[in-house]
Amino acid sequence: MIRLLGAPFAALGRGSTTLAEGVGRWGMLTGQTIQALRHVDVWLRLLLPQMARVGVDSVPIALFIAMFTGIVLALQASYTFTGAIPLYFVGVLVGKTMMLELGPVLTGLALSGRVGANIAAELGTMRVTEQIDALETLAYPPVAYLVVPRVLAAIIMFPVVTALAIGMGIFAGWATSIQLLDMTSAEFINGLTLFFVPFDVTFAMIKATSFGFMVASIGCFFGFTTEGGAEGVGHSTTRAVVVSSMVILVLDAFWAVTLL
Repeated sequence: MIRLLGAPFAALGRGSTTLAEGVGRWGMLTGQTIQALRHVDVWLRLLLPQMARVGVDSVPIALFIAMFTGIVLALQASYTFTGAIPLYFVGVLVGKTMMLELGPVLTGLALSGRVGANIAAELGTMRVTEQIDALETLAYPPVAYLVVPRVLAAIIMFPVVTALAIGMGIFAGWATSIQLLDMTSAEFINGLTLFFVPFDVTFAMIKATSFGFMVASIGCFFGFTTEGGAEGVGHSTTRAVVVSSMVILVLDAFWAVTLL
């Protein structure tokens, strides 16, 4: 009986220990990444290709998601405001929501599935096939070669992709308002600029930058710690996507509490 009653607490303890160990190992890799920045000759030539893979290749999916998000926001706002609030407030809702919340978060979640999974699978495959061990044997800095360009590319390109997604979402909301809601461009723009402050853009970029760092670093961490062959690569990829998505939501709440 005592063993049965204590089982949940034992599981909680093991889970907490595993979490603390994982956070510690991720912190160590982050520290090694910062130290590896001094190897500019190693990571600089790899930065542009990684920026293309992380950012440019992610633009279509980000714009696709943002377009339909803007459409839905405009339609739902008009339905909610009918008969109670002036219709130009559709522009307020579309603009504020895309900049402060849905633009950065949905883009981050989409890219965590694409970028985070790709990084974890690629580095995990290199780990189980001993390619990373070979770099270490040759005294070639694996963190500077594999981690730094990916993390820097994500930090640089996540805000760019997010800005494009926000622009697409607002454009889609405007087009929907003009075509389906009997609004004029002047009314939508009036609502869009009514409560706009420049810090809205800064807030979105801060969130996007932090999301980029976390998605790339978590993907690299799970890739570097992969064990068990092909099955291990699959587990690492799944964990990278799940953990980075959870961290994005936690960071979203953190920045809202801290900066707004």
